[in-house]
Amino acid sequence: MADKKEGKMLAFVGMPGSGKSTASAFLQKKGIPFVRLGDLTDETVKQMGLPLNPENEKLAREKLRAEHGMAVYALKAEPKIRSLLESHSVIALDGLYSWEEYVFLKKLFAQLTVIHIYAEPEVRYKRLAGRAVRPVSPEQARSRDLSELEKLNKGGPIAIADYMIENNSDEIGHLQSQIELLMIRLKL
Repeated sequence: MADKKEGKMLAFVGMPGSGKSTASAFLQKKGIPFVRLGDLTDETVKQMGLPLNPENEKLAREKLRAEHGMAVYALKAEPKIRSLLESHSVIALDGLYSWEEYVFLKKLFAQLTVIHIYAEPEVRYKRLAGRAVRPVSPEQARSRDLSELEKLNKGGPIAIADYMIENNSDEIGHLQSQIELLMIRLKL
């Protein structure tokens, strides 16, 4: 049954390096809390006693989904989502990945709005190689793209997104202005 709350849930989807976390951080600065679904990966890697790196993150993601199903990230985040919706009119989700996560959340929260942040592969790979935390080579980034599309059913939420924001600019202000325009459009 869908949640009766009037709050809005904005879920950012896109490939690695597209700007999902940047978008969520921007909303957080505006007082909109977010749930980073990928925190479960980080916690699982730590519980496994492994260093946080792309290989161990992939291992943790695949382990979690093999043990708990493809909707595990949404399932584990549901209590935090409900809690935030009780006290905020708008929340954001960073990292909705699988089709199963989307279906699970859409059944529970009719107010789920999916926003695809798109950046060309070359742009994303450059960002991922240059980031301060857990940088990856273009080859690793391409491999992760293929793995997420083939094994995580990631294409579905991207394809069914309610809105799309293009984020090929190197200027963070471009993404922020695109989010501002969308928020006006959504009357938020």
